[in-house]
Amino acid sequence: MKEIGELKRNGSVTEESPDNEHIEKMKLEEIDCFASVAVDALEEKKAVDVEVLKVTTKTTLADVFVVATGTSNTHIKTLADSVEEKLKEIHNLTPHHIEGLEARSWVLLDYGDLVVHLMLEEDRMFYNLESLWRLGTQHP
Repeated sequence: MKEIGELKRNGSVTEESPDNEHIEKMKLEEIDCFASVAVDALEEKKAVDVEVLKVTTKTTLADVFVVATGTSNTHIKTLADSVEEKLKEIHNLTPHHIEGLEARSWVLLDYGDLVVHLMLEEDRMFYNLESLWRLGTQHP
């Protein structure tokens, strides 16, 4: 599939073009598919409280965050390894960047449009990412 930028340069797609919306929708569906694989990998390894956050409208950092809790530093490492393995095996996808493997209390796997956060319960409660990223969507 051609990148949106390439299609725009060729004049095939404009900002207002329905094709642009279609391409963006296809991209988001693909990211949802990646997130689903990550969730399956986490659930297979008994991650706690796995949650998928759609953050497309809130940040340019990513479109989807997957947040999960591990029960120990070793469990966090196992979860990270499982997500990496499954996304590589099924989609030939490797993380652009990984943070936190040394400490293993909060590991971040950055796949670009998908970011996976694996945290110990204390860190997850303290940082409360779900609340932070939902802030703009809650109505009184």
